[in-house]
Amino acid sequence: MRLLLVEDDSFLSEGVALALRHSGYVVDQVQSGTDADSALTGTPYDLVILDLGLPQMDGIEVLKRLRSRGQATPVLILTARDTVVDRVNGLDSGANDYLSKPFELLELEARIRALLRKEQWGNMTKIVVGGLEFDTVERRATINGDNLDLSARELAVLEQLLKSVGKVVNKVQLIRNLSSWDAELSHNALEIIMHRLRKKLEKTGINVRTVRGLGYMLEKPA
Repeated sequence: MRLLLVEDDSFLSEGVALALRHSGYVVDQVQSGTDADSALTGTPYDLVILDLGLPQMDGIEVLKRLRSRGQATPVLILTARDTVVDRVNGLDSGANDYLSKPFELLELEARIRALLRKEQWGNMTKIVVGGLEFDTVERRATINGDNLDLSARELAVLEQLLKSVGKVVNKVQLIRNLSSWDAELSHNALEIIMHRLRKKLEKTGINVRTVRGLGYMLEKPA
């Protein structure tokens, strides 16, 4: 999952980004409203974490512009503006959730998971394909009840494939979703990840098929 973190406090931004990357998310960071607006115009994100008190362009204006372009990307407002009027204004401008500073990282991550679960999984907490079960709350995969040991990148790829079981997942889009501005995933690296993931899924009977020239398809066991 690729997230955009819009926060002008460098110390807070780095701390939050580090925690989210440790949890397996791809995170891009910007510190101004204009940079946020530019990023959202050019790059598809799974979720935006948006401060309101930003230089150059206020967070509410960033949000309004996002929605005016018809982009339905989930937005979590993260701000010190915590009056009822502020919260109502943010939500009415198109935000999906609101978390006031100071906050606990555990709560932030729980809110992110909840928004992504609604957007990506239709609020389903368990996805089952053959002997594979994916917990969308804990972002954890098991095979016949046993934990499946996956790297952060392998987990991210599996998530993308599980969202489109039986359908082709475009390779270019997959690379884009797994890359950040400072860490772009190469085609060769993706092939290595796919090879390792296929090996780990062998015992489930699930196959990840390469569709030449297009991408990959996770096939249900016969």
